[in-house]
Amino acid sequence: MMQPDQNPQPLLSVRDLKVRFGSKQVVHGVSFDVRAGEKLALVGESGSGKTVTALSLLRLVGEAQLSGQALFDGRDLLALTEREMRGVRGGDIAMIFQEPMTALNPLMTVGAQVAEVLQLKQALSSQQAWAQAVELLAATGIPEPQRRAQSYPHQLSGGQRQRAMIAMALASRPKLLLADEPTTALDVTLRMQMLELLGDLQRQTGMALLLITHDLHLVRRFADRAVVMEHGVLVEQGPVAQLFEHPQHPYTEKLLHSQPEREVQAVDIAAPVVVQAQQLRVGYPVPLPGIKGWFSKGEFVAVQGVDVCLRQGQTLGVVGESGSGKSTLAQAILGLLPSQGELQITGQCWQQPAMRNTPANQALRRMVQVVFQDPFSSLSPRMTVEEIVGEGLRVHAPDISEAGRRTQVLEVLQSVGLSEQQFPGLLQRYPHEFSGGQRQRLAVARALILRPKVLVLDEPTSALDVTIQKQVLQLLQRLQRELGLSYLLITHDMDVIRAMAHEVMVMKNGQVVEAGSVEQVLQQPHHPYTQQLVQATL
Repeated sequence: MMQPDQNPQPLLSVRDLKVRFGSKQVVHGVSFDVRAGEKLALVGESGSGKTVTALSLLRLVGEAQLSGQALFDGRDLLALTEREMRGVRGGDIAMIFQEPMTALNPLMTVGAQVAEVLQLKQALSSQQAWAQAVELLAATGIPEPQRRAQSYPHQLSGGQRQRAMIAMALASRPKLLLADEPTTALDVTLRMQMLELLGDLQRQTGMALLLITHDLHLVRRFADRAVVMEHGVLVEQGPVAQLFEHPQHPYTEKLLHSQPEREVQAVDIAAPVVVQAQQLRVGYPVPLPGIKGWFSKGEFVAVQGVDVCLRQGQTLGVVGESGSGKSTLAQAILGLLPSQGELQITGQCWQQPAMRNTPANQALRRMVQVVFQDPFSSLSPRMTVEEIVGEGLRVHAPDISEAGRRTQVLEVLQSVGLSEQQFPGLLQRYPHEFSGGQRQRLAVARALILRPKVLVLDEPTSALDVTIQKQVLQLLQRLQRELGLSYLLITHDMDVIRAMAHEVMVMKNGQVVEAGSVEQVLQQPHHPYTQQLVQATL
């Protein structure tokens, strides 16, 4: 195993780094070292300056003004010419980004993208570069690398795209790899696989790794040392074990204690059932290769033989990796997909296909609403708060006067912790004027305006910082107690399941492989896949 270099001379030495955009300073005199073979985590919430700090090392911050010193192998990165920096970027220092779908070129195969780096950095012929590209894809764990090398990014899964990006980064044989939230877009099992892959590659090559993240589980399991940042200021740094056991700064303590706490009230076994599904099945038509005409389409079954029983005031967690069928199940319950089998909402069946806007289906839509994963993309940037939150009333209760609708909008905003006192002119504001946590409160208010019985929560906190996650979960717990809401909670975060759910279903390949109480399933998992999920979060 490659150990961090004990040489007193670090591979990278950052001293008094300051970054300014116009008149606003966003990084305030940050100093830290990275040694060869070391895994250093740069930790902080959104806006802490951690990503800007890392990008500054590669001079990828546009017109920002940089000052200080960043010595890498004896050269000051901040003093190099742009021509000299081109030799550093993607060479001695490589970077993998948070979202590979947007970082990879959609018009080139992944093999061609890896080969391009090899040709640029190692002066290989096109044949040599292609052969090495396939070897790198194989080394990162992509199955059938020869075939996958000829695939475009959209034809790969999220985990495979991230592996392809790692292969591109390794193609230049870097001494330092910057990894910006490399597992955020992945489900829990893929996260563990990616961490193990990065750890193995780092040990084999001896490169140093600078990990930018807000995930404390990842830091605890993976990093040697950590640097904690808040509002552009380095507040604490040291060995990971020391930081977790004896944090010195209040902000570090706040991060460590931001894990959600379990506040689940017992559910009356006589409470009415609000969602009932038996042998639910959802299939998608898919084209059959080489066949035309009437029989040209086959079927992909995304959900098969699933039973659901959700009572009033209960939270049912649904967990599983990408492609397990959990989101398809949620869409069927929401009436957004046609389904087979029995599916009742508050005792009434969807009139199939459920997407039809019949009077009966419209009435059911009021009963089951959804809060989406990303509050930054699920709220229209062109609509005011009043229009966003009141939209459901305009559709389902068009006879309500404008004054009556405004009153209901203000009441539901108050219930989620947003008021005119906090935000003068609240109703006429736009989503960009709010933080991520506040936007998710707006999304919850939009769902509650119709007074539903059921909320489908689709990864409701995964796009939020850890401290904001806790606040949103506490809000959802309070609303459930006060309003008797039932939640179908879709997530890959087992901490959220532990904090929120009464029951949990584990899905894999469209089927439920294990179900039961949270205590039973998480403490004594029986199915190998459930055991893998639980182990990945310990």
